[in-house]
This record gives sequence, structure tokens and C-alpha cells, in this order.
Amino acid sequence: ILKEFPQVREEFGRRFNFIMVDEYQDTNLIQGEMVVYMSSSHRNVMAVGDDSQCIYGFRGANYRNIFDFPKHFPEARIVKLEQNYRSTQPILDLANAVIEHAKVKYTKVLFTEKKQGPKPVLFRAKDDHAGSEFVADEILRLTNEDGIPLSQIAVLMRSAFHSYDLEVELTKRGIPFVKYGGLKLLESAHIKDVVSILRILVNPYDFLSWNRVLLLLEGIGPRSAEKIILQLKTTDLVSAIYNIRRQFSQPELVKLLDLFQELFGNLKQPLETLSKVLEFYEPIFERNYFEDAHRRERDLESLISLAEKYETLEEFLTDLVLEPIYSSEVEGERKEEILTLSTVHSAKGLEWNTVFILSVIEGRFPSSYSLLNPEELEEERRLFYVAITRAKERLYLLAPLTVYVPGEGRTFAKLSRFLQEVPKGLYVEYGRKDTLSDKPQQEEKEAEEKSISVKIPYKVGDLVRHPIFGEGEVMKIVDKEKVMVNFAGKGPTLLHLKYAPLERLGP
Repeated sequence: ILKEFPQVREEFGRRFNFIMVDEYQDTNLIQGEMVVYMSSSHRNVMAVGDDSQCIYGFRGANYRNIFDFPKHFPEARIVKLEQNYRSTQPILDLANAVIEHAKVKYTKVLFTEKKQGPKPVLFRAKDDHAGSEFVADEILRLTNEDGIPLSQIAVLMRSAFHSYDLEVELTKRGIPFVKYGGLKLLESAHIKDVVSILRILVNPYDFLSWNRVLLLLEGIGPRSAEKIILQLKTTDLVSAIYNIRRQFSQPELVKLLDLFQELFGNLKQPLETLSKVLEFYEPIFERNYFEDAHRRERDLESLISLAEKYETLEEFLTDLVLEPIYSSEVEGERKEEILTLSTVHSAKGLEWNTVFILSVIEGRFPSSYSLLNPEELEEERRLFYVAITRAKERLYLLAPLTVYVPGEGRTFAKLSRFLQEVPKGLYVEYGRKDTLSDKPQQEEKEAEEKSISVKIPYKVGDLVRHPIFGEGEVMKIVDKEKVMVNFAGKGPTLLHLKYAPLERLGP
């Protein structure tokens, strides 16, 4: 209408003598044209935006709008707001160096009066799990020694599935967290499907898991599932499976029973078992989640990567299904007791004292999908810039040396080009330089085993203190590694003694 009817443009010009647009870098093509047409009679336009933070191309934002503004309004004056009031100078130096390599940009250099502060830390862990352990260790150190509230710490990632290993580690440590920008690992339906199959392998009489798995199968409805479960409840396992085969002939059910008969009592390494389960599950997965199977498939790959480090399926499931302390469970607690996990897209506009950025490696940040598209690669650079500038005082960059690739095994990971391009003096690098050899992993495993006392150092009734949950009483000794503690104001909590920094109170 504005384009084809001049009288309408003039009327809008009379009604709105001055036009101001905020976050101009996030406008789409039509919104940019509307600004041009609505101001054609008076040219009184002020647009505020940051070309380095145009990260919503997937939502239709057109980064060209902010660069074309001087073409549409050549009389406009460009005012650069380069003073930053959030981050320290070492963090800004890294951000400036990253965005300096952008192909198209308004040249600007951020500065601040907060000149002092630690340099960003690049931690090269040997794999994702070692990186997760480092993040958890450092979060506990920051909260215990430096007094930084959990609410002032954030872990950012390019894609939601990059944090799955860390979610398991945080849950083991009893560190409460909330996640934005994607589902937590066990909230996804397809992950619940696979975990249910694994649970049956460990406990064939887990009837809730049986019900979920049976209802996934083609030709099995609620009444058939009820009959099958009744067989399992009333006879021994071997007889039940024999009877089920006689009564039901649905192909997917037959394949499921074949899988269970192969694996019951003959459980392999978790990775091998999971591979067989996923082979069975694949056609079900493709049928039930065909609309977004490609996105969900990455979650299953993350599950494979998680399973790689476990010796037994029981241990894998124990850690995987520990009940995380999510925000919904800590509504009565102080806000500062919750850690934030977030995708970078969901973190724009927010800030924290301390920020960890996960998976700063090629194929993850930047994502593999962007590597063949120059425009998408540039948006990935801007996304990394946004992630860096969420930090006020401390910034940690995590880059594993190796990653597990399904079908290929463990492979070397290449540091993100965004860090390779900047001077190394802008950050401090820590971490092990382990190779793909099993020897360092074996040494680490043996060291961990030696560190676990055969005799548990607590007994029921002991009063203890946890750095986050406060004081509590030991309710139950689960095994030589785990105890149940009843914390005041929080209630019973399962803790792993390998990770939970408990302090005994009294003799």
C-alpha cells in the first residue's frame, strides 16, 4: 500500500513527523521498506542498531537493512557508540578482534573504563566430558571461594544439544540449573523412548517403560499393550515372551522381542548396547518424528557420545536419569541459587558476571551447516561476538581436543576459526594435550578409583554442609559413592561423593 499509493504515504508522513527504530539490525526486508516509505515526505528518521549483533537471519532479519541505511538516507549522520559499560577491557579486546575479521561491518572499537580484569580463558579439555567436569569444578570454585551467586554465571552454547554432557555432570554435582533455548536432555520424547528401552534391559519388570515402548510399535494400541504387560506381570520372563510371541505377530513387536532376547543377560558395553537399540529404533524414530527428524537426530548422536565413557549400562542409566534440580523445583529458593544454561540466540540482551561458552570448535561454533555459505558463516561470527559480550568480568571458552563422531569413533577437533584468527595474547590457554591414546584415559580412571574410599566417610545422622544447599542431615547411605542428604528448605537430595564437596559438621 505504501509503495503503490502516494496519498497513503503522505498521510502517514503527516501523522508521524518523526520515526525512531530500535534494534534496526533485527528488522526484515518489509520493515526496512516501511521505514523508507513512511518517512519519504520529511526524512526525519533515527535508527539505533548494532551491525555486529545481527543474528536472527533464520527468523527473517535482513542484515543488509542497517548497511543500506546510509544509501536510503545519505543526509543521515552516523554516531558510533563505542564506550561499553558492561564488560572489562580484556573481554572487549577479544570481541573487537573477532569482529574485525567480518567481511561487511561498520568499523568500531569498543572500549570501557573498566580496564582491569582477567583475560579470557581458553580451556582445551581432552573431550566433552573433561570439559564438563572443568565447568562444574570452576562453577563450584567461583561460588565457594569468590562468592559469585549462581544467578551471575551462565553457560552458553551454539546449539541446545551441545550442553547434554554438562547437564548430566551438573545433575551429578547437585548444581541447580535452568535452560533456555532448547529442551533438556530427558525432556525430549525421542530420548525418553530410547531410555525406556534401555531401562527394560536393566530391569525387565519396569512396566512403565514397557508401556511407553509398546505404544511406539506399529499395530500395538493401549489394549494390546495392557495384555502384553499382564503377561509380564503374571509369569516369568521367558514364559511371558514365549506367550507374547504366540499371541501377537506384529513385525515391530517381534523385532523388539528379538532384541531383548539377544541382550537380556548379555549386556555389552553401553555404547555397543545403545547402538543395537538405536538400530531397532531408527524406523520408529523416522515414522514418529519425520517432520524434524534431522534436528532430533543430533540428540541421539549426543546420547551415543555420552554412553562412550561408561563401563556398564546400569552406571550410564543411573547418571542419565538422576532427577535434575530444575527451576520448577527451586521456586521457593533464592533466585541466586540457579545457574543459567542458554543458547546464544536466547541470551541476546542479557549479561552475567561470568560466562562459559561451550564447543568453540569447527563444526559446532561455527556450525557445520554454515561452512559452505559465506553469509551464514558471517552470522555465526556475529553470534560468537554476542556470546563473548554477555560476560562482564570472566569469560571461559571450552574447546575439546577430541569429539566422538557416530560411525567414525573419536576424532580430533579443530579450534574454531574465530579464535584461530585472533592474536593468542588476547586469551590464556589451559588444558591437557592428550592424544587419542587410551593410556591417559586409563591413568585418569585408575586415579579416580584410588580417590574413592572403600569405606564411606559418612554415616546416617551425620550433619553436613554443601556450598549451595547449606546444612543437611545424612538420611541414607546408597552405596560407597552416593548418599541421600535432607537439606533444610530443599529436602532429600542424592549426591555423588566423588563430586559433591560436602563438609562434615561436628565430630
